[in-house]
Amino acid sequence: MSKRVLILTALGAVVVVAAAGYAWWQWTHPGLPDGFVETNGRLEAEQVQVAAKTSGRVMEVLANEGDFVRAGAVLARMDTRDIDAQLLQAKAQLQSANRAKEEAVANVAQREAQRILYRRQFTRVSKLNKSGYASNDQLDQTRAQLDAGEAGYNAAVASVNQADAAIEAAAATVQQIQTVLDDAILVAPRSGRVQYKLIQPGEVVGAGTAILTLLDVTDVYMTVFLPAKVAGGMRMGDDARLILDPAPQYVVPARVTFVAADAQFTPKSVETADEREKLMFRVKLNVDPDLLKRYETVVKTGVRGVAYVRYKQGVDWPTTLSVKLPDEPR
Repeated sequence: MSKRVLILTALGAVVVVAAAGYAWWQWTHPGLPDGFVETNGRLEAEQVQVAAKTSGRVMEVLANEGDFVRAGAVLARMDTRDIDAQLLQAKAQLQSANRAKEEAVANVAQREAQRILYRRQFTRVSKLNKSGYASNDQLDQTRAQLDAGEAGYNAAVASVNQADAAIEAAAATVQQIQTVLDDAILVAPRSGRVQYKLIQPGEVVGAGTAILTLLDVTDVYMTVFLPAKVAGGMRMGDDARLILDPAPQYVVPARVTFVAADAQFTPKSVETADEREKLMFRVKLNVDPDLLKRYETVVKTGVRGVAYVRYKQGVDWPTTLSVKLPDEPR
């Protein structure tokens, strides 16, 4: 058999397979009844930037592109050696402030004892002075001691207040530095799949620099464009179905969560009814978050497929578009 005959035979086989596939599609997906519309789109997910909160050197990046990570998982760490030293110094200052307060409290107790003693002495001398058994000089002397004792006590109490303020300031410094250390550990804000690894270990970055890009697999949707006639009759929460190209045997349920207020593209002039039919509106179809949680480890974005939207109430979905999902991953 010649090479040309082989090529023609192969082409014929391809045509037969394509025709059979098209026939199968036509048989399983007959024309949609009134109230439904079909359009194309692709799955997308909200992106979350995992960024450094402070400037510094990236010590390690623990996640790679394509990894699925749980919320709270450690994704990267910053170099914190300088901050660790600052924390030790701040803790030492806090200990010093606590010791200063202990000394101030002890001084208050001592000053209180002296004040009580001077008060008793003044009381006795005052009585003796009234009876003529103590001179005015003695009375003045004990009054001066009492005044000094009162002043010493008040100063000691003020020292305790100052020590309390110093402790609060030192504790605030420790907390502030500890917060910086906590921020140096970058964790996943939610479960998702790592889309991009933007920084390598050892690189110096500024505050706010994105280290990783995470796809939130709990917020997956398909964006489609529908004509004004269809979009105008839709309501938030209307049912939709998604059939993805890699898995045409499954039918994924979705709901309308957004319809653009303005047309995304229009003809240059809109004057006739026919031209108004050409107005296209952006519509967002979200997959149920609870459903996504069940399949979160296998959810992928960028997958293209076909969306079917029900824009009229009271009509039933065709049997071929009944929800059909794969077995849940273990």
